Amino acid sequence: MVTKKKIKIVVENVVASTDVKKTLSLDKLLTVLEDSEYEPEQFPGLVYRISEPKVATLIFRSGKIICVGARSTGKAKIALKKVVKNIKKSGARVNENKIRVKIENIVVSVDLKKELNLDGLAFELESSEYEPEQFPGLVYRILDPKVAFLLFSSGRVVCAGAKSLADVKTAIKILQKKLRQLKA
Repeated sequence: MVTKKKIKIVVENVVASTDVKKTLSLDKLLTVLEDSEYEPEQFPGLVYRISEPKVATLIFRSGKIICVGARSTGKAKIALKKVVKNIKKSGARVNENKIRVKIENIVVSVDLKKELNLDGLAFELESSEYEPEQFPGLVYRILDPKVAFLLFSSGRVVCAGAKSLADVKTAIKILQKKLRQLKA
């Protein structure tokens, strides 16, 4: 009987967003929020870093806020709520109780604990791209859930594009099943 190996999923990055539904003065926020940078000639948003949880946020004049660098969906939500609370302290009239956090992208890595023949997989996996002169990984996309995998010959895999951890787990099971079918 063949047993399936349990693999460890490591969350590398969670991207989440919210919208305070108010126009924000980024010039004013720059003077109030420590560890913030705003160079409108370079980028239209204010970059605001917080240390706990350790993330960077992009705050736009429209009221949209994007959080990057969180290591879990929970930490992304905590970070965005903290940022909104800090914006409110600046005098902006935002309702911190009405913010809704949307998970935009979860990036995880896994180690399949076996080497992969990417040349062979490139021919057998539909919806895959492999150009080793350009990039050392094979790109494999699936539609449900809609994610992209980067497969490396070492057996390391990066999965990006998922909106939930349940989607991540489903996608990895699909990948493992496909690799077993191909005896890869």
